[in-house]
Amino acid sequence: MEKIDMEDALDYHAMGRPGKIEVIPTKPHSSQRDLSLAYSPGVAEPCLRIAEHKEDVYKYTAKGNLVAVISNGTAVLGLGNIGPEAGKPVMEGKGLLFKIFADIDVFDIEMDAEDPEKFIQAVKAIAPTFGGINLEDIKAPECFEIERRLKEELTIPIMHDDQHGTAIISSAALINALEIAGKKIENVKIVVNGAGASAISCTRLYHSLGAKKENIMMFDSKGLLSRDRKDLSAEKLLFVSDHKVKDLGDAMKGADVFVGLSKGNTVTREMLKGMADKPIVFALANPIPEISYPEAREARPDVIMATGRSDYPNQVNNVLGFPFIFRGALDVRATRINEEMKMAAVLALAELAKQPVPESVNLAYGSRNLTFGPDYIIPKPIDPRLITSLPPAIAKAAIESGVAQRNIEDWDAYTQALASRLGLDNDLLKSLTAKARQNPKRIVFAEADQYKVLKAAQEAKNEGIAKPILLGDKEKIKKLITEYSMSLDDVPIIDPRSEEEELTRNKFGDDLYLKRKRKGYTLFEARKVMRERNYFGAMMVENDMADAMISGITRKYAEPITAALETIGTHPDVRRVAGMYILLAKQGPFFFADTTMNVDPTVEELVEITTLTAQSIRQFNIIPRIALLSYTNFGSVKGELPAKVAKATAILHDKYPGMIVDGDIQANFALNNELLKEQFPFSDLIDKKVNTLIFPNLISGNVAYKLMQELAGLEAIGPVLLGMKKPVHVLQLGCSVREIVNMVTIAVVDSQGRTK
Repeated sequence: MEKIDMEDALDYHAMGRPGKIEVIPTKPHSSQRDLSLAYSPGVAEPCLRIAEHKEDVYKYTAKGNLVAVISNGTAVLGLGNIGPEAGKPVMEGKGLLFKIFADIDVFDIEMDAEDPEKFIQAVKAIAPTFGGINLEDIKAPECFEIERRLKEELTIPIMHDDQHGTAIISSAALINALEIAGKKIENVKIVVNGAGASAISCTRLYHSLGAKKENIMMFDSKGLLSRDRKDLSAEKLLFVSDHKVKDLGDAMKGADVFVGLSKGNTVTREMLKGMADKPIVFALANPIPEISYPEAREARPDVIMATGRSDYPNQVNNVLGFPFIFRGALDVRATRINEEMKMAAVLALAELAKQPVPESVNLAYGSRNLTFGPDYIIPKPIDPRLITSLPPAIAKAAIESGVAQRNIEDWDAYTQALASRLGLDNDLLKSLTAKARQNPKRIVFAEADQYKVLKAAQEAKNEGIAKPILLGDKEKIKKLITEYSMSLDDVPIIDPRSEEEELTRNKFGDDLYLKRKRKGYTLFEARKVMRERNYFGAMMVENDMADAMISGITRKYAEPITAALETIGTHPDVRRVAGMYILLAKQGPFFFADTTMNVDPTVEELVEITTLTAQSIRQFNIIPRIALLSYTNFGSVKGELPAKVAKATAILHDKYPGMIVDGDIQANFALNNELLKEQFPFSDLIDKKVNTLIFPNLISGNVAYKLMQELAGLEAIGPVLLGMKKPVHVLQLGCSVREIVNMVTIAVVDSQGRTK
């Protein structure tokens, strides 16, 4: 599991606008008329309609897509009763997950109400605002009564995720693990360590799947839940056992399934060795499981194991459930989340794990063959099919069980609408990050004496996406590391100017001299220039002492590129390098090129820019759909620039018949398919959803991406340098830590692709 630095966590929540969520208007509000419609007097009309027909609240307000995440802070993560204020960061985080995974809006509400009756009445009073309620981090046994009462007394979907989330995900995993082990649920012996809200709910759902109570033994902190104990709550009494066992280890002898929802390191290798053949072990304590994955595999090579951790196979992660359960429930205006809907989520998850895994998921996890088996019994959280698989199953279950107030007639249209709710922006970055983690590369940070660069190096290291190498003044770098308490003590620091690097510096200089002796360099000059970090770092990459270089935050763009071109050079098949920006929009990523390098490319250079860009995009497992832009549409106006773009398009059509590309075309026609169909139905871009824009010159490309970045507020990754023999990427002057980390991720994935 990636290391999270305390200061990084605090900085993340405090930077910019404090917190993680905000409210954004969804209607025009720039004119006086807009404001009059939004509020007085125009707002009276929907108010009157809703007063006459209460259900119209779903038509005229955000209620239908709004969920309350409500907590009293009495059982926050593993932190205990820390209070409502301290629990707020968690609730905001839950809101963020709802939004990015299922496009559900959230108000997080933290209440100073430990008394169950007070809590219930407060939730009932605010319920008209919301389409659904997610109860969170409420201690047991109060959480059972709170959820039961609210479900009885309200007519909107309500779920306590701490109870049901893990139950749903682990039940899907259990179905598949039993199938792989060749065992039937009604016959298996199950040991559950933990008897809190999550453990009780998990065991209830296992029982619904067919597990027999007489085959289940549950332990709390005082031991086995047995009939002779007088300290058991009503929920614990559901799973009392007649078995006579001394302790947990004794209970696990011959057991087929172990489920841990307790504390770390409570299970030993010897306990696993005593389990039945092909044991199923769900060690779900976080962050330290009841037994670690390596220990379990060493003790029992035949084990089928799941944990709550992302660095081992089969992560039981609640994000696989709650966003999609509420999505399906909201879309049919379900009055509750019932057992049928939860079971539908279980079966849909279990089935999804058996389907062929999308290539994007394989690539993200560094695999070519993620397939159903012991190391893949539940889908990965970044699987793009979750949004189109789970909500329809849950919505159908709601309709069939009679709790839906709205029917869905066209399920194909509903599935398409679900897919369009989420762009690929977050998925792209998550996918690239996950892929980088599978095989982190050595990245040279050429300006490591800058705070932002050091901070980015630390984040890249902590996230497990890169192995940093720091270039610069050692004393200055160490001082910054100490001053800001950065965890970089084990990272190599190299000062190209130091005496200890003289031999390496001279060797690099000799190499450069051989490359450039007929291009203006003397041996003295070649050795001297190696004192510069950009030259030294680039030569490290050239000599396979590093896999990629990042530079440019303090220098003019041309300086690090010149160093890279003179030391590494372009790919043998490339004449001109180009620069590409990735802009992350709601409807998916857009790729802009050339935005940084070629002032006025020729026809041939425009062709090369297009092919380089397409090649880079395919590396991200995205099909490039390319428009060559102009101020004209297919020869509508004569001129040198449109003619250049038209000729480049003709060459691309001729040489690369499989490429989705057309031009010359104006940007609005390229991006608006209805407009394109209406005026130019012959275009090769009809129904292709353009994601790549090739600009006719540097002015247009540079201006366009900067306008989109500032006016539309799109996150930009880049510039990605295309055409180099080895990975070198140049930062924007003064860019943020996040932007540097994004570029490091791109550099690592770039290097991985070249290694293959």
